Amino acid sequence: MSFPLIGNPISKEKEQSPPVVLLHSEKTPSSFSGTIIDLETIGSFSRFSDSRAYQSILPVIFGCINNTELSIFCARNKDSITHLNNKTRETLKNLEKPFYAFNCNFEMGVLYHNLNEKVKFERELNKEKYEAKRTAVSSLNIPQYDDPFFDNGKLCMDAWLNGQTKEAMAHNRSCLLKERDILLKRGFREPDSLKFITD
Repeated sequence: MSFPLIGNPISKEKEQSPPVVLLHSEKTPSSFSGTIIDLETIGSFSRFSDSRAYQSILPVIFGCINNTELSIFCARNKDSITHLNNKTRETLKNLEKPFYAFNCNFEMGVLYHNLNEKVKFERELNKEKYEAKRTAVSSLNIPQYDDPFFDNGKLCMDAWLNGQTKEAMAHNRSCLLKERDILLKRGFREPDSLKFITD
């Protein structure tokens, strides 16, 4: 899918320089309260059963959707991840609660180790801890929403690392829309517990 960047790119660089953080937003009227959050990341899991499992994972895209619109913020490269974290921290303060995610522990763990904040997610969208999103999408007859990677987050990570930010953002957009549909079609559950530990 090809979509334009909407709004002013967020950047502390000179006007003629490439933007540090890319923005996409669009109207998506719906009927639920709160905000669904979805991260795209790089890095790998660590062998822990607590939040340290996510300590080596870096967010490169922060996406959110509520009952009026979706917004996506994307770091242009590794040097701009700090800028994305700052924008994420600022954005979280203004989002309507409760927060939802397809895997709340993942979002909470990644945000904890990158923002040094415990961000509370109260509503879990997966049916059980290790349910794959593609399984939920298929069983609920949810469309792909022009996902270039068909629910494969690893391909999204590889694309971002290769500078394909538009494709990575298109994947995040599709994830947000799919997760909205999952919520509307089957609801949510309480998140699994996560112990927050910093080495």
